[in-house]
Amino acid sequence: MRKRISIDQLKIGMKIEKIDRSWLATPFLRNRFTITSSEQIAQLQASGVRQLDVETDDACLDAGSFTPAKAETSLPIAPTPEPAPPAIPFAEELPAAKQTYAAAKSVVQHAMEDVRMGRALNMEAVSEVVGSMADSILRNHDALTSLTRLKSFDEYTFFHSVNTSALALSVGKHLGYEREPLLQLGTGMLLHDIGKTLIPIEILNKPGRYEAHEFEIMKQHVMRGAEILSSTTGLTDMFLKPALEHHERVDGTGYPHHRSKIDLSQFGLIAAIVDIYDAVTSDRCYHKGKTPHDTLQFLYQLGAQGHVDGRLVQQFVQVVGVYPVGSCVSLSTGETAIVKQFNHQAPIRPLVVLVTDEAGCRRATPLDLDLATQRRRPEQTILSILDPAVLGIDPRTYLDKEAA
Repeated sequence: MRKRISIDQLKIGMKIEKIDRSWLATPFLRNRFTITSSEQIAQLQASGVRQLDVETDDACLDAGSFTPAKAETSLPIAPTPEPAPPAIPFAEELPAAKQTYAAAKSVVQHAMEDVRMGRALNMEAVSEVVGSMADSILRNHDALTSLTRLKSFDEYTFFHSVNTSALALSVGKHLGYEREPLLQLGTGMLLHDIGKTLIPIEILNKPGRYEAHEFEIMKQHVMRGAEILSSTTGLTDMFLKPALEHHERVDGTGYPHHRSKIDLSQFGLIAAIVDIYDAVTSDRCYHKGKTPHDTLQFLYQLGAQGHVDGRLVQQFVQVVGVYPVGSCVSLSTGETAIVKQFNHQAPIRPLVVLVTDEAGCRRATPLDLDLATQRRRPEQTILSILDPAVLGIDPRTYLDKEAA
């Protein structure tokens, strides 16, 4: 049975089911796991956890011992194994990932122009570039995903389409998808906003809140997109799910069909999360983009409130990291850094690029620092998240050039 205990009662061998604060405030990326060391208990205490739910029986607690509960068998998403070592190192895959990203953006631009001009979609080009994206993700989980920090105010729809496709592919790989469903998911996400080509440009680019009638017109992009894809030769229903369901919500408050979780595909649940993440982190004419970390907190809240799938949000955090690439962070030494690469084995110790020195002076030459392999004592750690815009820092300046 599940029982609430205090952190002082937590022992090695106990299986945690729930804690009294957001998992994003802890170093742990899974919302259920078994305690295997005293260090894990100390980390939970340091994160401010005071009470938690564990799977147990009263006799086990009274005796001061604990037998881990059997694994759950009814979860909609299977427990995720630890990620295998990458087939190709991040730095080696990154140049190919950049080429693939640029090609995908070009394909999306041409696809939207074709639809706008009444021409058929060039699905051969779409399929080829999605295959390249999937291959990149399969060779290295993080290289292509790291490029989803790329944004453009003037070309939002194109970048958004590529970013959400790459993020969805990475989530799909993380969940153990085979190549065929990966390609279906990636294709559907790359084309999920194709219906926007048929929305009046003055509504699409309106710099402010929509009037009620304008929002109703804007919402039509979902069905228009699904109609375009359904008339495209070779696309089955699974390809349409991201386009049709990316604005649906698990509590039935979304659109166009107000479907609840039981009627939504996993493709649609993934699409909703990656669509929100990339949109909220982007500068738009009606809002300033949030930091990646703040956006993860926002997604966590949406999951807790029942708007998106909370378990999938936890899986998504494992894909992009507690400190996603491009995050601006303050180190314990007083230095400011930009997160360059996620470390799956040590999630709170990513590879960063140092922007300032300990005195707060801007470095003339950026310096890479792997927080997981540093030799100095005491070790440098991340203290807080910063808004780079407030500091006048553009993460792209440091991530898109070679560091020392």
